[in-house]
Amino acid sequence: MQLSVWTYEGPPHVGAMRVATAMRGVHYLLHAPQGDTYADLLFTMIERRDHRPPVTYTTFQARDLGKDTADLFQRAARDAYARFDPQVMLVGSSCTAELIQDDPAGIAEAMRLPCPVVPLELPSYSRKENWGAGETFYQIVRHLADRGVRPAPREARRPLVNILGPAALGFRHRDDVREVRGILDTLGIEVNCVAPLGASPADIARIGAADFNIVLYPEIGDSAARWLEREFKQPRTKNIPIGVGATREFIAEVAALAEVDPEPALEDGESRMPWWSRSVDSTYLTGKRVFVFGDATHAVAAARVAHEELGFEVVGLGCYNREFAREVRDAAKLYGVEPLITDDHLEVEDAIAAAAPELVLGTQMERHIAKRQGVPCAVISAPVHVQDFPARHSPQMGFEGANVLFDTWVHPLVMGLEEHLLTMFREDFEFSDDAGASHLHAHAPSQPIRHAELVSASSPQPDTPNQEEDWTPKQVRGDGENSIWTAEAEAELKKIPFFVRGKARRNTESFAAEQGRAAIDLETLYDAKAHYAR
Repeated sequence: MQLSVWTYEGPPHVGAMRVATAMRGVHYLLHAPQGDTYADLLFTMIERRDHRPPVTYTTFQARDLGKDTADLFQRAARDAYARFDPQVMLVGSSCTAELIQDDPAGIAEAMRLPCPVVPLELPSYSRKENWGAGETFYQIVRHLADRGVRPAPREARRPLVNILGPAALGFRHRDDVREVRGILDTLGIEVNCVAPLGASPADIARIGAADFNIVLYPEIGDSAARWLEREFKQPRTKNIPIGVGATREFIAEVAALAEVDPEPALEDGESRMPWWSRSVDSTYLTGKRVFVFGDATHAVAAARVAHEELGFEVVGLGCYNREFAREVRDAAKLYGVEPLITDDHLEVEDAIAAAAPELVLGTQMERHIAKRQGVPCAVISAPVHVQDFPARHSPQMGFEGANVLFDTWVHPLVMGLEEHLLTMFREDFEFSDDAGASHLHAHAPSQPIRHAELVSASSPQPDTPNQEEDWTPKQVRGDGENSIWTAEAEAELKKIPFFVRGKARRNTESFAAEQGRAAIDLETLYDAKAHYAR
């Protein structure tokens, strides 16, 4: 086991806690020492829950190891049932408790508790959090699903569907479910159950009544969905609705499984991102180099959105959950990059430095890595900080999720653009701290600041250097027959946003005059940029 200050995933029992905490009427009895109770903080602090997760720890200590720890487990189980009265109890061990080789499943079975008990075998030293969540949800479905429940005849009823995968401590899971529910409602599809998030044991019991399953987060929901496909003949969706294109494909797939018309949902869900991608304002972001890393579901989806819908160049793609490495490797081939499958954040940091991206899309860890390297970053995947559980509605899925992605990803790039421009023009008279805002007369300086004198070999000095229209010698202006701007330089100038383009033109012409350059070409433009950036 590798010890690190940072970790992308906790041990598998943390994944089990995420499932138990997401559900209603479920209690998790965890055979663990007192030190393993740290996991409570993940829910009460990061997810900002208003109550503790439904977990009871046996909390054995060093002195207990010389005694009968099985007796300690039995007392904890009886106390937990008496106090919380759960409909279902999960039992398992933490990574530390595995070392003493107690058998919580066998002990609980021998106790014959008044409620169903789902045993969890989670190998802590070979598996991690997402796998633990997926395995826990699979075991709950396998133990609680009523095999006698089947879909009712389709005549005179709406299609019925299960939404599988959302859990506690998930990245925007609650918001995603809301968006997907809206799409389904537009299509005339009813939701039988959302699980594990918000589901009760009774909901799991009737999970077989649905016509098919929507898997939103394969890391958690795929194992259970595959079992339901085998046992209940329920088809499952393959598309994850992150981005405009994927959302449209998701709608088409769901509509085909439900045998309904997809057009109402397609017409209802117009995102503003495609319009922006076609607008002139998007040109300054086209071709931006982006590095993507996170859990496989979000990383693969983010790379597609970045490449196909925003015009970015994907220069790195990876994930930390090895169970889905194949999906990431297949996606990496599309962008001609080497896939990065690792849970070592130092390896990720080295890869980001080598790729030299202009934007990083990653987890909270990549946010810190990017900050140290001076690269903008947007968070797309767990693990995340408390700030990535916003109070506002902020989905990643659906058409509204595409709008959120656009805002979230473009914002750090735009801020970087602003910083670049401020650096470039910081010595300009209009941006001088002494001058104040040029368009606010109330804050104008008491003493006017004169423009820099221009030197030209073929033209006299202007008679009125303080007037905006006359300060530049005529022969260096970028208009009319007397323009000395080359076509390439003019084309490059037009890539600068319009609200500072005039300023860039004037500063470049001033620089050319000072240097005595007869023409303004690309080299002159870049030299001027470097000059004013110093």
